[in-house]
Parts: sequence; C-alpha cells; structure tokens
Amino acid sequence: MQDFTLQQLLCFDAVAAAGSFHAAALALGRSHPSVFAAIANLEVQLGFPVLDRDGYRVTLTARGQAFRDRTRAFLSDYRNLQRHASHLATGEESALTIAIGDLCPLPGTLALLQRFSAECPRTRLHLKFEALGGPLERLHDGEADLVMHYAEASDPRLEGIALNRVKLVPVVAPGFLRFPISAAITPDRMRDYVQCVIRDTARHSPPRDYYLIEGAQSWTVSDQLMKKEIILQGMGWGHMPMFLVEDELRKGRLLSLAGRHFKPRIVQLQALRLRERPHGPVAERLWQFIAGGADLLAPAGRRRQAVVTTSSAVAASKLPAGAGR
Repeated sequence: MQDFTLQQLLCFDAVAAAGSFHAAALALGRSHPSVFAAIANLEVQLGFPVLDRDGYRVTLTARGQAFRDRTRAFLSDYRNLQRHASHLATGEESALTIAIGDLCPLPGTLALLQRFSAECPRTRLHLKFEALGGPLERLHDGEADLVMHYAEASDPRLEGIALNRVKLVPVVAPGFLRFPISAAITPDRMRDYVQCVIRDTARHSPPRDYYLIEGAQSWTVSDQLMKKEIILQGMGWGHMPMFLVEDELRKGRLLSLAGRHFKPRIVQLQALRLRERPHGPVAERLWQFIAGGADLLAPAGRRRQAVVTTSSAVAASKLPAGAGR
C-alpha cells in the first residue's frame, strides 16, 4: 500500500460529510475534478473503494465507513496540533503547574481554577496537592508556577495575593478521652493518646510535625479528609481546619479541645509566586484572575477584597510559634 496524503484524507472526509463531490469542492475551495481525482487516487492506494457512486448521493461503503471513523479521529488530532502550534506561536504557555496546599478549601479553589481554565482552554493546568512544606518547596524548585498555601517566613523572593484565613481547631471524637473535656487540658494529659498528623510532602526540606506532642504515638496521613475520618472513628485526635469540621462540631460528632493550652490558630492562605521569575502572559493572566476572584474563596459571611501583598505582608502570615498541624 502506498502512502496517502493529508489532502486526500481532507477531500475524502469532505465528500463523506457533504454527500457529493461538488459540495465538497465548494467547502474546500477546490475544483470538482481535483477532489474527484484525490478520492480516486486514495482508493487505488488503499486497494478498496471507500465511496459508492451508484446512487443520487455519494455514500460510504462498509469499509469506507470504517476508514472514515479513523480518518476523522486523525484529522481531529491534526487540527488540534494546528491550534496548539498557533497557540505556541503567540508566546503563550501550553501548561501551568499549580501546587495547592492541604489547608485550601477545595470546592472554592477548584471552582476558581475551573473558571480560569474555561477562559484559557489552550493552556492546561497541572494541579499538585501538597502539604506543609511541600507547596513552597515545589515553587522554589521550579516545579510549580504558583502555589495556594500559607507562607511561614519573610521571604523577599515571594509575592502573594491574600486569600481566605483558616482557623485550626483541636478536635476529638466523643468518648475518645478517659477524662472530661475542659479548657484546662494540658499536653501532658494528651501524651497517652494517639495523634493524627499530616505527612509533609517536602522532599529535601526538614520535615515539620506541627502540634505534635513529644513522646506521643501518632498516625501519619496524606490529606485532611483522611485525618478527619480517623478522628471521627475515634482512632486519634488532631487539629483540623474549621471549614472541614464545623458541621460535625455543631452536631456533636466531634468535640473541641480548645483551651488555655490548645488554642485555635488562624493562618492566612495566599496565592504565592516567585517575584523575580519571568511570568508568561497566561501566568500573569491567572495571577490577575485570582486577585479578582480571591473573595470567592472566603467562607460565606466573611468575604472581603483580595489584597496583593509585599514580602512584609507575606511575613505577617507566618504561622504562630508552636502552631502547626
């Protein structure tokens, strides 16, 4: 079998769609004889007829129908390749990578990114879900263009957009403790109880075990939903973002341990990027899009205007000493 050409496939697809050589020629902007010759040559090269010309309208043969199914898939890939090449020619990024931290409320975060993706469909968003030191490590290692997380220290390399604040509360299932819950519970009294903590996804930074009571046994999990379920099942206790447990606290399925020694903490989530790294047109568009839509990420009743921060404002979001998860 000889190789057939792209033009032959285009002519064949056009004739099959239009049902006539004349209509296909008009659609392609070619002459009727050239389209007819392209199909005839295609059939010679294939070794079987693809069109039945005996009726009033040109129809596909059985083998022609099977061949057209694959032809349409090939032409669809070809047109996508053309569009992708045109997109690259504009200088716009074909993909962006976003690292989402474990404390980000996923419904609002993903809804915001989905809206952006719908406006920039030619740029694919690669999402990484990271915990503790992982998001910023991905950013500094060049593995993410932007992170949605909290900043733990003043870093002049970072610039950020303030998103929502997240309250972290220590919680336990009813009946888990062998003594009554009160504001006077100390870390010493909790040392005999299993803690549930999030695994740090940082690969080369020192691991961080926030809120971990020294000497206590612990479960280590990869995400907040797993941690919540373990606590609900009475397998451990731990600090959880309020937005994930407020319903359970209201219904009494979880109880707060907050008191003099286990105080709730507030962390400021931000969209963060490296200040000096060159940002392409789509990355810059995403940055402005987040700045304009950051208010949507805040819990209902606490929505506010987004603020683009400097490095000093990033420092203000540092997790308080002794805080963590």
